[in-house]
Amino acid sequence: MSWINRAEAKFGHIAIPGLPRIIVGFNALVFLLYNLNPYFLQYLTLDPDMVMKGQVWRLVTYIFIPSFGGFLPGWLSAAFYLLFLWFVANGCEEAFGPFKFTWYYLTGMIGITAAAFFFGGNFSNILLNTSLLFAFARFYPEVVIYLFYVLPVKVKWLAWFTAAVLILEFLGGSMEYRIGLIVALANYFLFFGPGLVAEARQRNEIAARRRRFEQEARTTDTEPLHRCAVCDRTEISAPQLEFRVAKDGQEYCMEHLPKPSEVAKGLSKE
Repeated sequence: MSWINRAEAKFGHIAIPGLPRIIVGFNALVFLLYNLNPYFLQYLTLDPDMVMKGQVWRLVTYIFIPSFGGFLPGWLSAAFYLLFLWFVANGCEEAFGPFKFTWYYLTGMIGITAAAFFFGGNFSNILLNTSLLFAFARFYPEVVIYLFYVLPVKVKWLAWFTAAVLILEFLGGSMEYRIGLIVALANYFLFFGPGLVAEARQRNEIAARRRRFEQEARTTDTEPLHRCAVCDRTEISAPQLEFRVAKDGQEYCMEHLPKPSEVAKGLSKE
């Protein structure tokens, strides 16, 4: 993330400290208003047609719509959702710093808005929150969370499961949806893509070095330790042979081992 580090050095003052509190606070407010009037959400969603008609507030308000399932009663689901959102967003801000976190979140908003306008589909803040989960998993992969305060799971496995669901949606969707999904997660690819590529390259280099080492080890293991200076046979080509080193310093198999007198005669000639 060298580019964002350079940007922070120049424009570090352009940030929103405490942004997670703002996000969670407005999510809670929208939940309360929704319980007072369920039709209220219709004026907050990211609807490109309505934005083009002048309802520009939708470009921002959609990020404050709570997204949680119906496995638990509404207020309990909202509580779990808001606590988890606060936990993840606050952790990302602590790891990123206010400047980087602000621009990570803003870039995610821009990506989702672009996906909704140019590629159709029902893109919402669910993907924005997903990008927060992916970022959190990069910073704190071994952190254990308790789903519904019951089921322990490491954040990295939750992120991998979420990624698997998105991959299935990607494979089963139209080409426009596939492009839109990539654009919607542009903040994650922009901030973490170079690091992922570098890690993949490093893994490939390590694997290549390991293969070379294993190949060299196998080659070394197959090189003979003994070789007859006369017949050139080795313990590999002729395992039944025995080898000795004569006084002339040469190694011979027992069949061609010269007698001491022959070795002495040869040395005297030299």
